[in-house]
Amino acid sequence: MRFPPIISRLTVLALFATGFCVRAADAPTVTVRGYVLDSACAFTKDLSKPISKQCATSCADAGSPLVILADDGTIYWPIAGVTPSSGQNSKLLPFAGDKVVTKGKVYQRGGSKAIVIEKIEAQAVSK
Repeated sequence: MRFPPIISRLTVLALFATGFCVRAADAPTVTVRGYVLDSACAFTKDLSKPISKQCATSCADAGSPLVILADDGTIYWPIAGVTPSSGQNSKLLPFAGDKVVTKGKVYQRGGSKAIVIEKIEAQAVSK
């Protein structure tokens, strides 16, 4: 029995979607240590840590996404774990300019890394 082409396409799409869900669910949970700072400063100013808490907060208040700049230089874009998605600045704003320890599922695509934050807390910085 031959199925109409639309059924074959739907089957392929369903299999693709199922495979994607399995891959997303298999994303590893990792611990990331680093600073919460403005995404633009992380790229354009090549900062290793925020200039100040006030600076990071001002940028976030102006609408710039906050990111986590890990100790190894990797930039993690915080993302929502559900769709429709939402911005994650509200989770990060209390830690703007601070060093944090973050746990969550990490996704990688095309050289970018994103994290679905499960837990975030301030990390004491030794001087």
